[in-house]
Amino acid sequence: MLSQFATNCKHQKKKRFLGELGQFPEHIMPIGRLDEDSEGLLLLTTCGKTSYYVNSSKVEKEYYAQVDGLITEDAINKLKKGVNISVNGQTYTTKPSKAIKIKSLPELPNRGKKVRDDRHGPTSWVSITVTEGKFRQVRKMTAAVGFPTLRLVRMRIGAIKLNSSLFINPEELIIANYI
Repeated sequence: MLSQFATNCKHQKKKRFLGELGQFPEHIMPIGRLDEDSEGLLLLTTCGKTSYYVNSSKVEKEYYAQVDGLITEDAINKLKKGVNISVNGQTYTTKPSKAIKIKSLPELPNRGKKVRDDRHGPTSWVSITVTEGKFRQVRKMTAAVGFPTLRLVRMRIGAIKLNSSLFINPEELIIANYI
């Protein structure tokens, strides 16, 4: 499902959109986007100022990335310092991020599409926390250090995080006043 409500593009007519999930309040919009191959936390709002603030560099976004191969400490350190990626055909150096290797397999639901068969080699998981959101940034970052992303899950935006079943527990959700 794409993180937009509808489209007028002919090549996207066969895709699924948020609008299919039911009735939403007027003027609602997603805060940020997840690309078609990503999954995880997506916040919705009717307030443009809130959307602008959450998308700013003042709010951390944490992702769990399953990468191809056994990620090294050298690669983790490069992710922490910032790496060169391509943005709109230009070389861009990402801001420093928080990156740690996840030692044990995260508790996530099975993915609809299989990532790949284990016969193709080992994989590992890394947590990457960024404060910017360039197009497919986390995927480009892991590829830049030699470990392409196979699965990407946004786990946290600011203080709001998913639990292991990929749902927010309403009792834990505190509506944050970002403005």
